[in-house]
Amino acid sequence: MGTARSIGNEINMSHAINGENLHVQGVVKAAHEELRQLIQQRAEIMKRIGTLKQTIQGLANLFGDDVLGDDLQEIMDRKTSDRQPGFTKMCRTVLMEAGHPLSAREVSQLIQERNPAIMMRHKDPLASVTTVLNRLAEYGEAQSIVRENGRRAWIWASERTDKALTADHYENHALA
Repeated sequence: MGTARSIGNEINMSHAINGENLHVQGVVKAAHEELRQLIQQRAEIMKRIGTLKQTIQGLANLFGDDVLGDDLQEIMDRKTSDRQPGFTKMCRTVLMEAGHPLSAREVSQLIQERNPAIMMRHKDPLASVTTVLNRLAEYGEAQSIVRENGRRAWIWASERTDKALTADHYENHALA
């Protein structure tokens, strides 16, 4: 009789555990879906930010920085400050301003020209740039393409950027 009760208890516990697992799995599934949606929203927001920054940059280039207020100049990295811009932010800015695909080496060179000090903080700057560019592509902020020479390049994924980018669209920007 003790054995029957023991088996009954095990069955009840098993049902409780399975029910709890189903509940936990449901919570995990819901959290995963919300996370996926938020990541997608972040990518869309970053694309919109990139488009707006490109527009503002173009207007400032045409009409001068005087059309920008102090706070906007700082957001656009056009105002000098004591603060060093972050490495990822610098990669974003270079890619955003280029308007065409750049290789990791080209991004690295442009950062070196703008802010050599930021590159000195990295043991292997080219590897760091490549890592950041890959991460920006994962976030949906940049898109990776393969050039005719077989090498990868990245372009800022603004709202105007077509999802079906190919190297053919940008062959005149390809560097050997």
